[in-house]
Amino acid sequence: MDAAPMQADQALFLRQSSLAPERVVERPKAASYDGDDMPEMDGGMRLMYMANEGDLDGICEALDDGVDVNFRDIDNRTPLHLAACQGSSQVVELLLNKGAEVDLKDVWGSTPLADAIHYKNHHVIKILEKHGAKQLVAPMRVQHKKEVPEYEIDSAELDFSKSVDITKGTFRKVSWRGIEVAVKQFEEEVFDEGDKVRAFRDELDLLQKIRHPNVVQFLGAVTQSSPMMIVTEYLPKGDLRKYLDRRGALDLTKVVRFALDIARGMNYLHENKPSPIIHCDLEPSNILLDDSGHLKVADFNVSKLLRVTGSVPKDLDKADSSCLMSLGRYAAPEVFGTKDYDTKVDVFSFALILQEMIEGCPPFPAKKDKDIRKAYAAKERPPFNAPSNRYAHGLKNLIEVCWSQKPSERPTFRQIINKLVYIDYAMTHKSTWSQMFQFTCFSNSHPRPHRNHHLGPSERSSSSSSSGSSS
Repeated sequence: MDAAPMQADQALFLRQSSLAPERVVERPKAASYDGDDMPEMDGGMRLMYMANEGDLDGICEALDDGVDVNFRDIDNRTPLHLAACQGSSQVVELLLNKGAEVDLKDVWGSTPLADAIHYKNHHVIKILEKHGAKQLVAPMRVQHKKEVPEYEIDSAELDFSKSVDITKGTFRKVSWRGIEVAVKQFEEEVFDEGDKVRAFRDELDLLQKIRHPNVVQFLGAVTQSSPMMIVTEYLPKGDLRKYLDRRGALDLTKVVRFALDIARGMNYLHENKPSPIIHCDLEPSNILLDDSGHLKVADFNVSKLLRVTGSVPKDLDKADSSCLMSLGRYAAPEVFGTKDYDTKVDVFSFALILQEMIEGCPPFPAKKDKDIRKAYAAKERPPFNAPSNRYAHGLKNLIEVCWSQKPSERPTFRQIINKLVYIDYAMTHKSTWSQMFQFTCFSNSHPRPHRNHHLGPSERSSSSSSSGSSS
């Protein structure tokens, strides 16, 4: 037998992780091998086998041959994990004395101590705790079942066996109840303070209420076990960043349709009651494409639920500064200043995305992020290099007013939606823009198109009812 088959067949003789999606209560003990009968396998898997079998001499021999005591298999499990599962006190002591790390996590987030607790190996538990092992206790864990939040998902239902990275390690595609979902895991260090735990709980309470076709759907969270996770719908067509990298400049019909999708999703977030949700990281990589070809706003990793008086935030959290400094190419200049900021930071980002869809390249592609921040602060904006007909029907005017230096001069997303609807109508009907509509700086009164068949059913109904009530 070669090394590869032995690695693939390791589940036949190893107890599974305490957090594995399909737990095996008891496996038949594998046949013991002696001398020349030992199947051929690499050093790391040989050490894993010896740890599982409780072969102290074999373990010492493997370590003397230079095998890493913290060797990890395809599931990131170590010899210490296996010894903890089997309850081999002597093996656990030997591995720890040889330098095994006591709290390494496997692919499911389980530690040797968690495995020992799961299999009720009490002697091993005491040894591991003596060497500094700590139990995985979720910061949001509650005492009574009735206190478990409605959105709670049992981590055992999440199958990571065929998981795939989606966004540079931030989200992973996993299986949950037979469907593919996106999962974001959080290390315990993220919640090392009570304020962060409360903020996370508040955000989850908020996320479960969000329902909009242009916002990625929150499905639930794991908060009663460690690691904690957020689970959202999975969109296999990827993000707008990859789409633009493949396609370059888009045709104007698609530009306007995509812009409307983004604007509608952001308007929903900004008009959240009692306080707006500011994304603050709106960029193509955080906008996803669904199966029907529409866009959805996603990943509010630095989003803020702001308490506002009028339109000025009063609780700007300076602790977010480290997150904000990682932004740049799509961030409004006021984000990096000392002044408070509001929903208009997302409008600025929207303008840059809209121009990129027309130009076919990111804003200031030759500049570094830190230089772009300086350029925005100095009132520089990406140039309009595409032919003028690519900015027909007022698109250029829309972009310019959205990235105004003064946030107060930028429109709301509700106003942006109105402008895009007019632009869509003008493009569809080949009308002369100047005859149909004089594009001014977002006044409250506009001449309306004679027909409204370009609107969705709900918008047509709303339009008709408002017309009727005003007559």
